[in-house]
Amino acid sequence: MRPFYVYILRCADGSYYVGHTDDIVLRLQQHENGEVGYTSLRKPVELMWQGEFETREGALAFELQIKGWSRAKKEALMAGDWERVQELALSHGKVAGAPRLRQAQPERVGGHGAQGGDEVGLPLQDEASTPLTVQPEHVEGRAKPTHALFEGVIGHPGPVQRRAMSKAITLLESTRVDHRAQADELLTQLLPHTGKAFRLGISGVPGVGKSTFIEALGLYLISQGHRVAVLTIDPSSTVSGGSILGDKTRMEHLSVHEKAYIRPSPSSGTLGGVAEKTREAMLVCEAAGYDVVIVETVGVGQSEIAVAGMTDMFVLMQLPNAGDDLQAIKKGVMEIADLVVINKADIDKNAATRAEAQITSSLRLLSQHGNPENAHHDETLWHPKVVQISALLGQGVDSFWAAVTQFRQLQTANGRLATRREKQALSWMWERIDAGLKLAFRQHPQVKELLPQMQADVAAGRIAASTAARNLLQAQSNNALAAIK
Repeated sequence: MRPFYVYILRCADGSYYVGHTDDIVLRLQQHENGEVGYTSLRKPVELMWQGEFETREGALAFELQIKGWSRAKKEALMAGDWERVQELALSHGKVAGAPRLRQAQPERVGGHGAQGGDEVGLPLQDEASTPLTVQPEHVEGRAKPTHALFEGVIGHPGPVQRRAMSKAITLLESTRVDHRAQADELLTQLLPHTGKAFRLGISGVPGVGKSTFIEALGLYLISQGHRVAVLTIDPSSTVSGGSILGDKTRMEHLSVHEKAYIRPSPSSGTLGGVAEKTREAMLVCEAAGYDVVIVETVGVGQSEIAVAGMTDMFVLMQLPNAGDDLQAIKKGVMEIADLVVINKADIDKNAATRAEAQITSSLRLLSQHGNPENAHHDETLWHPKVVQISALLGQGVDSFWAAVTQFRQLQTANGRLATRREKQALSWMWERIDAGLKLAFRQHPQVKELLPQMQADVAAGRIAASTAARNLLQAQSNNALAAIK
């Protein structure tokens, strides 16, 4: 779930601004661009403190509370001096009958509600208002929360472990600078405990029945003695920025099973059908002892193939009557599918049989031209197959898993599974480099200074977008040119 933030800015005139948002990076950029009324006249501003919340209601409640604090109490909060906050709160007396804000400990990154600690006498509306993370941005020497999360993730299966997994994934998805350092440390600790699970990627168009199939498959695997983790990716709205995150609600039986863990995540604008931190989330699930990790993609169209670059097997789900032979060949996603599943075969068996024949023919043609090794029959190599199932009725799930088991055995024996993971690890490194370079570019002082002017010039048609981009790139190299009017 996407966190909400409460933050405190110090303005150029010495005043403080308190606000809340669900996108701290975008919000700070708006402050710097002068798009927020109060701070637009008091620039530059400096981020002094921020805290994470599970709900918008909790963030808003805490924002309103801080706005009623004295300047001294705000500064004590920013300094992380909870004894001083408590002293100031007690000096003003308590509100009779009001709940008390618990002191947030550093190890509570990404948690749910309060977990002990010394209580601070501050009136609060409810427990939902307690911040998940109220660690000051600029305080040195605080203990990092990674050890507690690490112990929780690799601990005994149960609610405590699942809670630790959720906290760990939330930490990995955080964009805060201090959280990124903690996330890197946590990943390093978890790596020796990963790599033992089988990673299965599932994609298909909306309505093909991915969630229904995953629930049927998950329950089947649990009955066979497996522990199943499911990472579902939902598209984020380009208008509101939000995500429905409704896939978990379709898995009403699997989601409550003690041997299953389901984590919905928003795509947050990431292309390829997966979220930016899906790879990291898979490692957390593996470290927790889940031996089958399933990644369900956004499932929009033909380009949602990034999941194939992070899983051991890529499964493409199709519908009967979804197009002819030519349409099947045109789908670039078909070229990388290890297994094609025709779902809802019970509705029209004849259509499902025709679809199976068409897709099998397409796979044979694609293998001859794009993958010559699959053109000849070699029992030591895997050749993409097509199976029919009915996820709603639970038919064909055992045949599907038998094909997956055969794939795993062949790819392990011929060494291709290990080679595939090595390539994926290198690809992951370069993806993180690309993301880091983009972030460094946006945070470069000269780029930030020049960006508002470039945006205004491009929007007004005074310069070409390519020219503005070149000026901004040169600004990062400290060789900025004057904007071309």
